[in-house]
Amino acid sequence: MNSRDRIRTIVAGKPADRCGFWLGNPHRDTWSLLHDYFGTSTEEELRQKLSDDIRWIRPGSYKHPENKPIFDMQRKGRELGSPGIFAECQNIEEVEQFEWPNPDYLDFTEVLQHLQNAGDVYRASGFWCPFFHNVADFFGMENYFIKMYTHPEVVHAVTKHIVDFYMEANSRFFAVANGLIDAFFFGNDFGSQIDLLVSPKSFKEFIYPYFHQLTDQGHRHGLQVILHSCGSIYKVIPSLIDLGVDALHPLQAKAANMDAKTLATEFKGKVSFIGGIDTQDLLVNGTSEQVKTDVRRVKKLLGPCLVVSPSHEAVLPNVSPQNIEAMAEAVLE
Repeated sequence: MNSRDRIRTIVAGKPADRCGFWLGNPHRDTWSLLHDYFGTSTEEELRQKLSDDIRWIRPGSYKHPENKPIFDMQRKGRELGSPGIFAECQNIEEVEQFEWPNPDYLDFTEVLQHLQNAGDVYRASGFWCPFFHNVADFFGMENYFIKMYTHPEVVHAVTKHIVDFYMEANSRFFAVANGLIDAFFFGNDFGSQIDLLVSPKSFKEFIYPYFHQLTDQGHRHGLQVILHSCGSIYKVIPSLIDLGVDALHPLQAKAANMDAKTLATEFKGKVSFIGGIDTQDLLVNGTSEQVKTDVRRVKKLLGPCLVVSPSHEAVLPNVSPQNIEAMAEAVLE
């Protein structure tokens, strides 16, 4: 069974020849450490050496004639609470007058070449569609949450424009990448270390309708749907499954109720799992044998419909290459 068939089978909720493995998407400062340790020179060479089953191949570039970003939030700082252009907005007219992105400026040339040369690996792709974060940046996170109560119509208007762009961008990309990708992989970090960032009631009103549009779009194009969400999203996992999620990533092991035992007890057989190997403590501070022991534990709990992977895909330089090696080796045992 090749990697592509293996992960397709796992995400479909069926046992494969073994659990899958995905290194994740290491931070740029991590790659040199990994190459030095493993004696590799390219990302693909390293992934093959580790028997990595998945390639995350993100689509297209946005080429505005004036070099404007896709979403020109005009934020006044880098902090999550920094106000954006709609921080004081109180009417839909202001939202409608904004210069929203034009999908005609998208270019898929490079990503299609990458997909065509990917080989027999599972291809996760599609626009990242972080609409929850985009809306937060347009308002500033605190303003966003407050406006859910004071100006819900404005929040909906901004969210609709953002999701409409992603829907059109995906539609164009899925059409030209037909047959070249396996999963629509998109991400919104809905949780903190201890709970959801907004109440389940607000989640139902301001997240679910747009989320459902995206998952439905993926399935209409014959794609499996993988959701990335850091943090504790335990309270809404049943609804996310009902809304069409086939696999959850990255299973932030130290977040409340996101440990492998809890997820296995409540959701095994209802959704597939990608992640679960703790990057907050274990991969940073543990020994190689401790890492292997934990991979075996997680495999036993969440397998067979499991892709072993770090609990945060952007592996930082504080994770030793020895522990990455131990994680990959334990998958193949």
